[in-house]
Amino acid sequence: MTLAASPSNFTDLGLISPLLARLAELDYASPTPIQAQAIGKILAGRDLIAGANTGSGKTAAFALPLLQQLSEQGSAHRDKGNFVAGLVLVPTRELATQVADSIKSYAAHLNGAIKTTVVFGGVSVNKQMQNLRGGSDIVVATPGRLLDLIASNAIKLDHVRTLVLDEADRMLGLGFAEELSQLLALMPSTKQTLLFSATFPEQVTALTDKLLNNPVEIQVQSRDASTVIQRVFTVNPGQKTALLAHLIEQHQWRQALIFVNAKNHCEHLAQKLEKRGISAQVFHGDKGQAARTRTMDAFKSGKIDVLIATDIAARGIDIAKLPVVINFNLPRSPADYMHRIGRSGRAGEVGLALSLIDHDDYHHFKIIEKKNKIRLEREQVAGFEADDVNPEPAADKPTAKPEGTGKKKRKKQIDPDDEVWTGWKTRS
Repeated sequence: MTLAASPSNFTDLGLISPLLARLAELDYASPTPIQAQAIGKILAGRDLIAGANTGSGKTAAFALPLLQQLSEQGSAHRDKGNFVAGLVLVPTRELATQVADSIKSYAAHLNGAIKTTVVFGGVSVNKQMQNLRGGSDIVVATPGRLLDLIASNAIKLDHVRTLVLDEADRMLGLGFAEELSQLLALMPSTKQTLLFSATFPEQVTALTDKLLNNPVEIQVQSRDASTVIQRVFTVNPGQKTALLAHLIEQHQWRQALIFVNAKNHCEHLAQKLEKRGISAQVFHGDKGQAARTRTMDAFKSGKIDVLIATDIAARGIDIAKLPVVINFNLPRSPADYMHRIGRSGRAGEVGLALSLIDHDDYHHFKIIEKKNKIRLEREQVAGFEADDVNPEPAADKPTAKPEGTGKKKRKKQIDPDDEVWTGWKTRS
């Protein structure tokens, strides 16, 4: 069912005073549509399937009622050992940190009553094991590292009361299916389950019946056209890099997030831009966690103007007032198109999403439009007009091959926490 009622303030949602005080400090004037429709149902104990656009306040929609439930229920379970009551599963390390930080912020006036722990791969497991001693009220985790911790007896899922799948379409996709099945087998059969995502493809929706008990369905999917302006530029093969450089130089964007489909594409494009006098940093799964954190922090603070990334940056990363997102390569999944462009135009800010497509991309972009129920005008940039007939392709693109198929030494560097399903079983 789709709910119509939308309380105009957080008090009407039944939130307790410590949470209301914190929201006032954060200048949360009124609940967003997803918050208005979800919080009351979660407090009532209902299972939930919630679809809402990126930047619509989904984290607060599940974090606030989860904190209230645990605050009211108490933390007696922690006295019994290394258990957890609220488990939030996410697909990437960066999203895990972001969600955990948000939960801790919302809990600022709960006087330390709620212990929140974040665990993810790419860093030492020992400190995370220490943080889990005595149990936690809320654990935010990537599946691979959580399974490692379970195998080391650092955490048990026997007492999970609420399970949240953030970016649920990715968590339910084939890339995480095996790990998620293992984790679900360790949890109680009776629990509250909450699914949040910007997109729910049909193949994912078919799986939800097995996970949820009589769920409430909320869809707040309409995107105001003024929030993210979407434009498509056609260009000849071999001219994408030149067009990209022209656009960056012409508009002098302080921050530009450029998406490509593979790690080697990141490095290749950065080198080509460097030759044109444009400095760019790269962000992908082969980078160590410390390097990834430094790069993303520098980009968010404006110290990096151009960031070239794989789809690990398309999920949940919140960059305030990001002016432009550019699809240099189209995402392989139509759903990922919406996740990518959702990095811009967040929290009511106007953003710009550009897609650069050559003749080889035309058909796939039509599929993206069809799946996302959009239709965009094809535009040309003076001096970079696409021919009517596909010309001979120039050497503008590296060979695209599934990542993780190279030398065994390189393969060991891949972290399953960052797996992104593309249809090829590749990792970004």
